[in-house]
Amino acid sequence: MKETILVVDDEKEIADLLELYISAEGYTVEKAYTAAEAFEIVRSRQISLALLDVMLPDINGFELCRKIREEYVFPIIMLTARSADIDKINGLTLGADDYVTKPFNPLEVAARVKTQLRRFTQYNNNEQKKEEKSFYDRNGLIVDPETHTCTLYGKKIQLTPIEFDILCCLCRRPGKVVSSEELFEEVWKEAYFEGNNTVMAHIARLRQKLNEPPRKPKFIKTVWGVGYKIDP
Repeated sequence: MKETILVVDDEKEIADLLELYISAEGYTVEKAYTAAEAFEIVRSRQISLALLDVMLPDINGFELCRKIREEYVFPIIMLTARSADIDKINGLTLGADDYVTKPFNPLEVAARVKTQLRRFTQYNNNEQKKEEKSFYDRNGLIVDPETHTCTLYGKKIQLTPIEFDILCCLCRRPGKVVSSEELFEEVWKEAYFEGNNTVMAHIARLRQKLNEPPRKPKFIKTVWGVGYKIDP
């Protein structure tokens, strides 16, 4: 069964261009031109990944991303004409996995789609890294790489693959400070560049899901100017 990619953009020419390149990779493409249409497709189809434009005629792509994340964990890539870091952080904090700034190269978008789907498939196939323990228990926060599950005081926490990878990366180094650069290069498998706030945005999202108080987090602690750590 082909994986289905949802493309949401109110500019028909862009939606058609993305459909052309993504379908050429063997995927089925569903298109929507408003957030309302997009959410209806999400509810009625089995979507594997969504590409969301930020500027939509009814509600913006950030709000649509937030609504989707309330119920679904498939990868989301934001398409934005804005290059400001705050817009990228907004999308990532609301649960997006990646972002592409317009104007974009459609070949790059197709490559990012493949990367996110590969990560998501590995996550759901319960692949376990050889060097990892069977599970990590950090004061009531239990992370199990074998089953790809996370529980907090016995309650299951729903994480995206990237959020889970970040948590595993920190749990593998109890008490050790891991820099944003290390986290980014290990989780995203790409070179880190100065001023990249992607990790910070995902940490904020993780803390929100773990009900962490922003100023005094119990689990994911910030070591200012250095990075993040989880105590043993």
